[in-house]
Amino acid sequence: MKGYRLLTGAVVGVLATAGLIAGAQAADYPTKPIELIVPYAAGGGTDLVARAYADATKKHLPQAMGVVNKTGGGGAVGLTEIMAARADGYKVGMGTVEITLLPHMGVARFSVDDFTPVARLNAEPSAITVKADAPWKTIEEFLADAKANPGKVRIGNSGTGAIWHLAAEALQNKTGLTFNHIPFDGANPAVTSLLGGHIEAVSVSPAEVSSQVAGGQLRMLAVMADERSKAFPDVPTLKEKGIDLSVATWRGIVVPKKTPAPVVETLRKASKAAAEEPAFREQLAKMNLTWAYADGPEFGAAMQKDNAFFKDLMTKLGMAK
Repeated sequence: MKGYRLLTGAVVGVLATAGLIAGAQAADYPTKPIELIVPYAAGGGTDLVARAYADATKKHLPQAMGVVNKTGGGGAVGLTEIMAARADGYKVGMGTVEITLLPHMGVARFSVDDFTPVARLNAEPSAITVKADAPWKTIEEFLADAKANPGKVRIGNSGTGAIWHLAAEALQNKTGLTFNHIPFDGANPAVTSLLGGHIEAVSVSPAEVSSQVAGGQLRMLAVMADERSKAFPDVPTLKEKGIDLSVATWRGIVVPKKTPAPVVETLRKASKAAAEEPAFREQLAKMNLTWAYADGPEFGAAMQKDNAFFKDLMTKLGMAK
């Protein structure tokens, strides 16, 4: 019995020592470069926000943050890597609204509760965009053609089950039309396919087509938002056209749920300071991306709200499993 007590005490001592070491390491965080996982391809909106953020953190963290793109599965591959990462703060993620979508489709082994929210940085609505030389000048003409040709109008998205896929599915559900949904590993490849004439439209955000719209290559027909985009004030909302539909994404920093509180707090403070950097806000504005900072707790509440909303919507659409 005495030997058992000695052994137990030794185990407790080892665990306590390990806990103290872990606590000290968390307090010293970060002591080496941080990897920022982006679950979509380079060049898309999520990637652009991530790179602007990583650059802005240089003033507020003693170590650099490097962006790594992990594509596939409509964001599932990268988000799964973030969820499964060692919870020490050295592999963080650019979380997107797909955290609240993919689990309901049965294509991801994570849930919204597997992540600790650090800071929301950006939010964007979906937009229907076509080539500038397309026959449709208005959203009404586009939808009329889709009605006359069920299943023939191809709409590109950023991956099956990703937010821009859900946006097009929601439009289909609201209007009673049938589109041909074409998935890509991110918004940028979808836009490239549209420019090449391989699809008829994309349902990505205004920011992800802004340069091509400005250059006269593409035409934005409508945005899925409550109000018109400040960057594109001439583009109507679907609500203005009698279609009560708003679908948007958000992008923000998340870490695995068991990440130590001191590490999360360090990232929260650095993220707030980075988000408020004039250079960061100016960079987003240049890319026609919307600044939408929210601290961890507020961001977490928004994530939970979206999780409930999209679960209900996806169930109605027959997409939930």
